Amino acid sequence: MRPTPVIDNSIDAAPAAHVERALADYLAARHAGMAEMAPSFGSAVESLAAFVLGGGKRIRPTFAWWAWRGAGGAGDGQEAEAVLRAVSALELIQACALVHDDLMDASAVRRGKPTVHVEFAARHRERGWLGASDRFGAAAAILLGDLALAWADDMYVGSGLSVERRTAALVPWQAMRAEMLAGQYLDVLTQAKGDESAEAALSVARMKTAAYTVERPLHMGAALAGADEDVTAALRAFGADIGVAFQLRDDLLGMYGDTDVTGKPAGDDLREGKRTLLMSVGLRRADAAGRPADASLLRGALGDEDLDSATVERVRELLVDLGAVAESEHRIDELTDTAMRALTSVDLADPAGGVLAGLAVAATRRTS
Repeated sequence: MRPTPVIDNSIDAAPAAHVERALADYLAARHAGMAEMAPSFGSAVESLAAFVLGGGKRIRPTFAWWAWRGAGGAGDGQEAEAVLRAVSALELIQACALVHDDLMDASAVRRGKPTVHVEFAARHRERGWLGASDRFGAAAAILLGDLALAWADDMYVGSGLSVERRTAALVPWQAMRAEMLAGQYLDVLTQAKGDESAEAALSVARMKTAAYTVERPLHMGAALAGADEDVTAALRAFGADIGVAFQLRDDLLGMYGDTDVTGKPAGDDLREGKRTLLMSVGLRRADAAGRPADASLLRGALGDEDLDSATVERVRELLVDLGAVAESEHRIDELTDTAMRALTSVDLADPAGGVLAGLAVAATRRTS
């Protein structure tokens, strides 16, 4: 297991590092219990822990923390530590989403390493076990993703929050999990139906990403602090728009990002048949401009698992030429502007307002 990191004592100074500590402590304790009860499963749990602790910006608990602080929550003391542990559980929900998403999308790489189902399929092959290696890898990924989701609840309930605080945040906590799963289903359904509309792409972005990445974590932090309706509504509005902008940036990085930085091969969204807003705009503009050959190339690339790098590059060039990239960038700017207006419409305790604004810019202007 990964050792607990040594960090600054102030949570405000480095929330992500404190989240890392909380996760490392929690996973070490759960691993020890599982390894003693069932050593074979203990090794699988170790892989899950390595996945959780092996990367990520801890953006969800960081947003939740600053909503707590902005709504008047304490920055230190026992209650602050309990809140920190509670919001750290968001990373286990994220782990569940990533492990299952990679399996459904047949992705081979995540954060520059083999995805969980690929790792366990390789383990099966290397050890000469019976049955199909890919089926074993899929089964392991499903179970470990489920375990991460179950442990998210356990970590939240066992965080040390008072019953009153914990109950206050149950609405966003429960809604977030359901919305994440609904968004994942909409993503799969959109691909299956071949829905190229911007409305479908934005619906997936809102449900699959915006809700559980930014909006609900902010809602959760506000609820833990007992925020009033105006503050809660403003934070949720801010989070909803920044969350969609975050996904639109992710779509651009999936097409144009540096693989060494993003940890995923360029063009994977194409091979997986993702109907992103970027592709929706490209197709609409190609059709409207009377460019059937270009529209055919874009449609043909979607879902082509054998797509070569030359075709990926041609798609990238086309999306720039058609103005799809510029339109996506414009949409990100618009969403960021409306989000900032919502954020500044209420008074938040210092320094939360400025920190949240900085987090929003970082989330929508990132390169990985």
